[in-house]
Amino acid sequence: MDIQATDSAPSPTDFELHAGRGRFNASFFRLMDPYLEWTLRRHKREVFASLPHAVVEIGPGVGANLRYLPAGGTLVAIEPNRYMHGRLRAAARQAGVGLDLRERMAEKIGLPDHSVDTVISSLVLCTLQDPATVLAEVRRILRLGGTFRFIEHVAARKGTPTRAAQRILRRPWAWTFEGCSRERDLEHSMRAAGFESVVIDRYRVHTPFLPFNTHIAGVARS
Repeated sequence: MDIQATDSAPSPTDFELHAGRGRFNASFFRLMDPYLEWTLRRHKREVFASLPHAVVEIGPGVGANLRYLPAGGTLVAIEPNRYMHGRLRAAARQAGVGLDLRERMAEKIGLPDHSVDTVISSLVLCTLQDPATVLAEVRRILRLGGTFRFIEHVAARKGTPTRAAQRILRRPWAWTFEGCSRERDLEHSMRAAGFESVVIDRYRVHTPFLPFNTHIAGVARS
């Protein structure tokens, strides 16, 4: 995989984050990693099975998916929250994975066209300002036949208690979790993004965090 940047690195102002929320999310996901892994493990094992030596991840956070990369592999990490970086570096060392950490937004990944075999994400597309632009970027950098593998939470069906909870908690949830939206139809976004094929599994997780219960997991192929 050719991981040279196609343009100069953006300035720090491109990543202006609320410091308090950035630190909170770094701590929250570090502490919640065992629980989230237990909750999502079955689908992650299926979607992230047999990852190649080099992988690009959008929003790796504190490194929850490093356990699925082969030892000695390389992760190109697109992570704008600098408060995640220390734990991410430590987790990469522990996993024996090389880390190419890039502090930039997923709307402008900065890798060459058709240079990547695999891109992954988990619990990330909900936080992005423009998922369609990000999916276009993923398509741009993937080689012919390359895959985008994802685990994401999505909007529940209209009229259900879960959808009502997602709507009621919309603003406090988004404020706490850096813009996270519980009401996005990401399955439609995936199918509309122009991939050659998209395979999606819809499922529910069993957790007391009701707005978090509805998920999709799948593979989009370029």
